[in-house]
Amino acid sequence: MPVIAPMPAARPARIPSQRDGVEESAGAVATEAAGTTVDHLTETYRAHYRSLLGLAALLLDDTASCEDVVQEAFIRVHSARKRVRDPEKTLAYLRQTVVNLSRSTLRRRILGLKLLSKPMPDMASAEEGAYDQLERRDLIKAMKGLQRRQREVLVLRYFADMTEAQVAETLGISLGSVKAYGSRGIAALRVSMEASA
Repeated sequence: MPVIAPMPAARPARIPSQRDGVEESAGAVATEAAGTTVDHLTETYRAHYRSLLGLAALLLDDTASCEDVVQEAFIRVHSARKRVRDPEKTLAYLRQTVVNLSRSTLRRRILGLKLLSKPMPDMASAEEGAYDQLERRDLIKAMKGLQRRQREVLVLRYFADMTEAQVAETLGISLGSVKAYGSRGIAALRVSMEASA
C-alpha cells in the first residue's frame, strides 16, 4: 500500500505540467500572432525582393553581394519577426536591415583593402567605356566624397525612389535630418561634378 500512494500523487503533478505546457504553447501562439507572421513576412519579401535587391545594388557594386545581403536581411528579420509588432512595418525593417548589412559589407571590404598586400589593378581606360560610363564613374567618385549619411540619404531618396519619411524610418533619423543631409549632399555633389567637368 505505501508504494501505491505516491503514484496517484505523482500523476496529478504531471497533469498540471502538461496543462501548463499547453497554456504556454497557446501563449506562444498568441505572442506569435502579435508579431509579424511567417506568411506575411514571406509575401512582403516576395513582393519587394527586386526593390530590396535594387536598394542593395545602389550601396554595393556586385550582384552576388547584393543577393547575399538581401537573403541575410530576410533571415534576420524572419528570426526577429516577433519583435515586429506592426505588420505594416515589415518592409521598413527589411529595408533597414538591407542598409545595415550593406554598411557592414562595405566596412569589411575597406578593411580587406587595407590588409591587402598587393595593389588593386588599375581601372579600365576611358577608351574601353562609353560616355555614360564616364559620367557614372564621375558620379560614383563624387558620391564617395560625400559624408556617409549624406550618401545614404541621397541613394535612398533618389536612386531607391523612397519618400523622405521612408528614408527617415529606414535610417532611424528625423525627417528634418533627412532634408538637411539631402540638401547638403546635393550641393556638395553639384560642386564636385562641376569641378570634374
